[in-house]
Amino acid sequence: MELDKMDENDWKYHGEGNKSLVVSHVQHARVLRLLKYSTEDDENSHKTTEQAFRHIQNIVDYSKNVMKPLLGEKFVHNGEAVKLPIDFVRQLSLKVQRERPESRCDKVMDTFSGCALCLPNLTQLSSCCCFGQHRPPLCIEIKPKCGFLPSSRHVTKEIKSKVCRFCMHQHFKLASGKWKRLSRYCPLDLFSGNKQRMYLAIKHLIEEPQNNFKIFKGGECIYSCKDDADVLQDLDELAQHLRPYFLPSGSLINGHQASKVVLNELIQVLMSALLSSWDCPRTVEPRKTHLPEGRVTCEASILHRDLLWNGNHCLPKDCVLAKILGTQMHDNLDIEGLNPLFRRVEQHLQDFPKESRLQIDGPYDESFLEKVQNCPAEDDGSIEYAVGKVHQYRVAMTAKDCSIMIAIAPCGEDDGLDQNLEIQPAKPRFSYSVSILDLDPKPYDSIPHQSRLDAKILNYYLRSTQPNHQEVDNLELTNPGLFLGRDREDCTLVFHPV
Repeated sequence: MELDKMDENDWKYHGEGNKSLVVSHVQHARVLRLLKYSTEDDENSHKTTEQAFRHIQNIVDYSKNVMKPLLGEKFVHNGEAVKLPIDFVRQLSLKVQRERPESRCDKVMDTFSGCALCLPNLTQLSSCCCFGQHRPPLCIEIKPKCGFLPSSRHVTKEIKSKVCRFCMHQHFKLASGKWKRLSRYCPLDLFSGNKQRMYLAIKHLIEEPQNNFKIFKGGECIYSCKDDADVLQDLDELAQHLRPYFLPSGSLINGHQASKVVLNELIQVLMSALLSSWDCPRTVEPRKTHLPEGRVTCEASILHRDLLWNGNHCLPKDCVLAKILGTQMHDNLDIEGLNPLFRRVEQHLQDFPKESRLQIDGPYDESFLEKVQNCPAEDDGSIEYAVGKVHQYRVAMTAKDCSIMIAIAPCGEDDGLDQNLEIQPAKPRFSYSVSILDLDPKPYDSIPHQSRLDAKILNYYLRSTQPNHQEVDNLELTNPGLFLGRDREDCTLVFHPV
């Protein structure tokens, strides 16, 4: 990428989150992630180039030196910080403004510093084999959220050990007008490793995507949250997009039945990708990570109790879900247990304002990772223990808010397949890659806000819910084999590195 020859017409709006806006190159598999600020945030909007560059470099360092060792080299792409021509950034801002959702326009793109994070475009496979078949790659983005229940002795309300944070937060978001419908998705079902529970978790994400599920085709977002849209119509439209990938061209299945078949196939592919154990040869049985029984069930989940308690609840040790869950569980005190330690760190910083060895704001290097991994098991009253737990909590919060990108593309007859595998010719075959995105460091000073938010969510849930949770679709819940297809053959996925 020649920085001195940047043309805004070579880039298009790709999407945005709370703190950054992303544009993608129209030809090359690259994206630029640019900071954005509230129009009222004078302090940040006038950061110098050096300050903005340092902020982005911190993101790169944190992703590379902290999250990559924890989550796995194969999954994390840290990118690089770049300085762009100011004129290019300003023209780009004007170009993408008309494409931005109105709900996001309360913040503006940083047009002062010229700094950005350059990353591979993970909605595409780098050299996919699908173009000969005129089918661009698909990419599914899943934001799984927290996959376990706290078991810390510091938790004061028993409900927190029974109902997961995501399910409680849904009620709070509904009341505040964030969403108009409750999502039936429960992260504990996705992280369970139980295929029936995982199937229904992904199905519920598709039905009510909110900010947790998106589908891209050829780099273009074709399916995401549309709160006012007719959900069934959206699903039929989605199935039309996906039909060439999952149904043979001569198939006689049509209408709503075709939609069900296509979406079923999509879910099967996603489950296979999420459960793939990347570090194990195909001929070796993957090592399993067994989940503690107390952490695998959420009382708010609408699934039938037979599904929650029967069957295996374990993940292949090196699959992407196991890596994320293991990193999330660095939060082993819960925010309630962390608060006194946060206050200990705050008091220490007041007493020693020039203290730098604690690495509160970085540098995010091997020393920071060592503090995360080698924190003492018991509180010895030291500042080292307190800051180690604070860092662990911040790492866990990053893992709770990350996104999984699953890029898939149809394989040709002989593309990338192991000759020893037995392949059914009628079944779809795909190249795929799995990556983890959104791995920014969570601000140290956001911990008090997280504590207040936790209390609000908990108190509202206790006030608003009744002892008996709503029952839905008994056929689906008591006989998931009708949807899961117990006797079907799994599709074949072929790992394709980014």
